[in-house]
Amino acid sequence: MSAHEEEMQTAGALRRGLGLNRRQFLAATTGLTAAATVAGMGPLASAAKAAPGPNGTLVPPGKRGIILYTVRDATSRDPLSTNLPSGFRRVFEELARIGYKQVEFAGYGQHANAEGGANLETVEGARLLRRWLDDNGLEAEGNHGFIPGSWPLSPADLDRFKLHLEIADILGMGHVGTGNDPTGSAYKADWDVAADKWNQLGQIATAAGIKLYTHNHDVAYSFLLDSGPLDSRGRPTRSSGIRRLEYFLQITDPENVWLEMDIYWAHVAQFRYRTFTAPDGSVQESIFNPLGVVQAQTTRFPLFHAKDGKHNPATGDGYNMVPFGTGDIDYAAFFSQMGAKGYHNPMYEQDNAPGGTANPGQSLQYAELSYANMSALRG
Repeated sequence: MSAHEEEMQTAGALRRGLGLNRRQFLAATTGLTAAATVAGMGPLASAAKAAPGPNGTLVPPGKRGIILYTVRDATSRDPLSTNLPSGFRRVFEELARIGYKQVEFAGYGQHANAEGGANLETVEGARLLRRWLDDNGLEAEGNHGFIPGSWPLSPADLDRFKLHLEIADILGMGHVGTGNDPTGSAYKADWDVAADKWNQLGQIATAAGIKLYTHNHDVAYSFLLDSGPLDSRGRPTRSSGIRRLEYFLQITDPENVWLEMDIYWAHVAQFRYRTFTAPDGSVQESIFNPLGVVQAQTTRFPLFHAKDGKHNPATGDGYNMVPFGTGDIDYAAFFSQMGAKGYHNPMYEQDNAPGGTANPGQSLQYAELSYANMSALRG
């Protein structure tokens, strides 16, 4: 972990522990930072840090999280029509009862009849959410929110992005991001443009004390078209063998742009994208190694989606999504070998957790099962 990354992590932990917002924290710690520097220490070097769990626990209790997309049916259902947990406040209570300590948002909308109303993507809504989080001992770790689509950035997009940073500040988040890939294109030129945009947005987020992160799906780890003969539109048709998101990692600033690996989709990429056409026209095999990507620069991955899958080569993805700990992805090996133990924030996610009208309580039942399995990981 670099000194810059360590400072951001320890400062964020101390700020949340003191119950201060970022403006209050900066004012309160000016003297501390100066004193630590004079003493030859890194700023706030004595602040509490996330520690590895006891008895070989791979995910420390304070790092066990869930993205709320997994229980979106619960946050969005009408509390007037059911006795099941409904809306953010009641869902927070249930997640805290299960044992979760972290949540990642997937937007700030809930059912209109839930306390606070339908749209909490406002300063006032964020203050309400923060109170409910604090009441239940939960910490907001990130959000799949707004990333401007325009480039160069329009004034309206920039204003909305800054609003999301302000909301993140109120919620005490260390990260803001998106559930989408930086671009859906296969072409190098489009990834160059995406990197320029993310570098600029990352500078803005870093100045606010927040890490900007992108999330991956399987296609982001397919092969970049960057070489070979050009097509009729002047675009490359072959690959040097580098994968799209690996290229993005190379050309973005590691001090300003971060990643949240969805470990399930990375394994789908391992199954689906095994060969590429080289510049000379030959077909080359290259098996993707998700763990290897993380090990190479582990502190660029502050968050993970801990999503499990049962291997099923008969499907296009090679896996069927299942509750965490009931699939075939070797999370014990992944978490024990990725490095920087105690640094990462794994968020349980399961896209297909909601049970619909047949089993409306299923997503929270899966959340409880997955929490137990995450807690039991040893390495």
